[in-house]
Amino acid sequence: MPRILSIDYGKKRTGLAVTDPLQIIAGGLATVDTASLFQFLTDYTAKEQVERIIIGEPLQPSGQPSENHPRVMSFVGRWKKSHPEIPIELYDERYTSVLAHRAMIDGGLKKMARRNKALVDEVSATIILQDYMESRRRL
Repeated sequence: MPRILSIDYGKKRTGLAVTDPLQIIAGGLATVDTASLFQFLTDYTAKEQVERIIIGEPLQPSGQPSENHPRVMSFVGRWKKSHPEIPIELYDERYTSVLAHRAMIDGGLKKMARRNKALVDEVSATIILQDYMESRRRL
């Protein structure tokens, strides 16, 4: 069974997470420089079967697009044009950074480890993916 991959897209860094082959559990994959994200995903999807990509849609608490929204939409358009065989879907990412910090605290990570923004991005991508999978199960 192919995997589902998620993206927590950032201006400088992007967190990635992926499911296991049975699509039961989401786990962190990597944090990459956003400038190299497209190539990283192209290489990854050439080696691994990916059913779809879920990308966090950056929205403000009010539901309005955040300042990162145009960058995300540009990436989505570029991906769809270049890789139409792998669908990409937007998924609400509000509060995932807060949830990532909470998960890190609950997991017992020390304060210095929690300051690792790359780790926060990867955990955020994992939360986006896990939440997406849970929403599919509820339907």
